[in-house]
Amino acid sequence: MKGMIFAAGLGTRLRPLTDDKPKALVKVGGKPMLQRVIESFQNAGITEIVVNVHHFADKIIDFLSQNDNFGIDIHVSDERQRLLDTGGAILKARRWLDGNEPFLVHNADILTDLDLAAFEREHVASGAAATLLVAPRETSRYLLFDGGMNLCGWTNINTGEILPEGIGLDGMAKLAFGGIHILSPETVFGLLSRFSDDEKFPIIPFYVANCRDIKIRGYLSPTPYRWVDIGRPETLAKAEKILSGSE
Repeated sequence: MKGMIFAAGLGTRLRPLTDDKPKALVKVGGKPMLQRVIESFQNAGITEIVVNVHHFADKIIDFLSQNDNFGIDIHVSDERQRLLDTGGAILKARRWLDGNEPFLVHNADILTDLDLAAFEREHVASGAAATLLVAPRETSRYLLFDGGMNLCGWTNINTGEILPEGIGLDGMAKLAFGGIHILSPETVFGLLSRFSDDEKFPIIPFYVANCRDIKIRGYLSPTPYRWVDIGRPETLAKAEKILSGSE
């Protein structure tokens, strides 16, 4: 399995910490977020990674170089000219991620001890085109799954919007996306390349638009794990407490 880390975000919610550095290099527990994700990839047996860059891109490139790419093969997908959002970022990195093995996509601002190797095994065993980490977490936007954990749609509970049109909520599990997913390139890239007329587009609408035609599954870990979105000051503080053992 290969991997991709989204490290191009502006990090506006973490200002002033991100006034002079990218969000991916903000430290949590004494280590930059990016390093923690790279190490979790290594623990899962991933030896080839793509990191996309935009905000303070040179600092991420220098950080990787100073650490000898942590002893693995790391490619930089340069989005300095234009931030491409999640779907566009994956498509831009196709030359490194294409092939016959799945790849894991992970936001740099997600701190978790999820068993990524077990996640991959579930994806491969299911034969899905994509598998998304989900959880019964409170949010305003939910992915909708049937009893077999197959993605059926999306809803915004604040606006009442439901996609695809015509789908009902009866019998559907409403689950929050966890910012980590695994894709099978042989199925996904052809569809991704035809999905948007603009090179910049998010991945979730792609999943929702294609869930009737290809198998896209949700993954509920069978074992407990910690998960924190450390993109805000209050959640960064929570992550610090977790890593220090005080929470």
